[in-house]
Amino acid sequence: MCGIVGYIGRREASPIIVDGLKKLEYRGYDSFGVAIIGSSLTVSKHQGRIAENANSAGSLQGKLGIGHTRWATHGIPNEINSHPHTDCSGEIALVHNGIIENYAELKRALLAQGHTFRSDTDTEVIVHLIEDRYKETQDLLSAVQATLPSLKGSYAILVIRNGEDRLIAARCASPLVLGVGDGEYFAASDMTPLIEHTERAVFLEDGDIASVSRTSVAIFHGNEPVNRPIELVDLRLEDVKKGGFAHYMLKEIYEQPQAFYNTIQAVRDLSLSPEITCISPITLVACGSSFNAGLIFKYLLEEAGNIPARIEFGSEFKYFPPPVGGTVIGITQSGETADTISALLQAKAQNCCTIAITNVLGSSVSRVADRTIFMRAGPEISVAATKSFVTQLAVLMQMVNRLSENTYDEILAHGHHVIEELLLMDFSDAVDLCMTAQSIFYVGRGAFYPVSLEGALKMKEIAYIHAEGYAAGELKHGPFALLSPKTPVIAICMPGKTYGVMISNIKEMKARGAPVIALGSAGDKELIDIVDLYLPLPGNNVFVQVLASLVALQLIAYYTAVALGKDVDKPRNLAKSVTVE
Repeated sequence: MCGIVGYIGRREASPIIVDGLKKLEYRGYDSFGVAIIGSSLTVSKHQGRIAENANSAGSLQGKLGIGHTRWATHGIPNEINSHPHTDCSGEIALVHNGIIENYAELKRALLAQGHTFRSDTDTEVIVHLIEDRYKETQDLLSAVQATLPSLKGSYAILVIRNGEDRLIAARCASPLVLGVGDGEYFAASDMTPLIEHTERAVFLEDGDIASVSRTSVAIFHGNEPVNRPIELVDLRLEDVKKGGFAHYMLKEIYEQPQAFYNTIQAVRDLSLSPEITCISPITLVACGSSFNAGLIFKYLLEEAGNIPARIEFGSEFKYFPPPVGGTVIGITQSGETADTISALLQAKAQNCCTIAITNVLGSSVSRVADRTIFMRAGPEISVAATKSFVTQLAVLMQMVNRLSENTYDEILAHGHHVIEELLLMDFSDAVDLCMTAQSIFYVGRGAFYPVSLEGALKMKEIAYIHAEGYAAGELKHGPFALLSPKTPVIAICMPGKTYGVMISNIKEMKARGAPVIALGSAGDKELIDIVDLYLPLPGNNVFVQVLASLVALQLIAYYTAVALGKDVDKPRNLAKSVTVE
């Protein structure tokens, strides 16, 4: 969730770090800070957006430093609670992504020893522990190595000390990557801040500690030296720029045809291993939008392949683990979703085959699962998932296809054309109905029920309008009481076995005064006669109808948020990667 950046090398550190933090804004934050070592250790911390204080933070002098964007967990958003945190002497500075679960116990012990705490954060205990160990070892690496066994929870940390010309990096259950330059090294939460400077990266693994100088890096697992390969990362700077679009979200929506095509092609020739072809029983584990993608997969798989599937929230799995066997699939766009990773670890402990579906090479989930299938979405900067969601579906739909003896080869090969058609549609009338709504209900049946959940989630995330997704038949079991002229309904009504009952449901909603926006198949004369706004979508198969309706709902949410003047790419209170519970 938080973002961290570090630099050591031949150039001034603070402009590189501040620029890197800007590239991590998509992860979500409420404050930021920078610590630089030049003639001394100096710290600049600020509440609010980087753009408002970039000059102050970016003017610190020195060629070694660390920076952080904070998303508050322990302590309110303010400058005191912002990172970096320093020890009592002001000689050691640290930034941290994660949560220290036993911080209260550690803090009490440190207070009893005479340490002075300035913030309300869990992070500050780490720098005071390092301060204590440094007094014993007089070596920053040794002090960090001695401190980490005391911590319970998750962390990615960067540590510097005045007088030591090196950067210490360590991770456990939070992502951290080192960028290898020419006479310089970088560190960050992901590759986004690094691709402007280098394509060479070292992905640290859980338990790794790295000592980084200007010319070399030494990595230890615990106290033992280890080798981690330098990997070439296939990303371009253009991939993380807006490219003329008003928002990253809109750019990423328009990138969906290519992303879907790339993913379908990448997994088309997937050689399915025996445990996947004998996939039953199957359990999916996911959170947020990834959960909705998994639920669509469940409907498609059971309908097309006659294979039963169940889906569980990652956040519930850890505390209420269901009996599982066979194959467990974890879906996470970032590859760092803490709840999903924890669920896969539990499944492995029960001797299940585990498969990860993710967008990020080198991510934590790919190191946990027995098998990883990578999406080809490319970088996704906006907090709201769009092209990562569609590429998750591309992987899942291709799995359904393979398990159905390639019945849907042609449909999936041309699925990107349906998305291209959708991008040409005008949704302004739907936006006019939605932007003044008190609440919006989204309804569908079968695979279109989780499509409704995803559409409602997008509207909540970026437009801040209360929205709920329902299986259409459930509306009469309570939610009907909320229908009114100020609560529009977006209904997905496609041809098929539920078409007749959906028409009846829509008439019932209209009878209670709710305006109805219907997403239907082109040429549906019955539907157009009974709704307030009819949006004909391309496609004559459930796979592509799912894609078409999803993209339509993304665009309605986007343009509604824009009309209401919302910060589309950085919705309030939300983070891109939920790396803590």
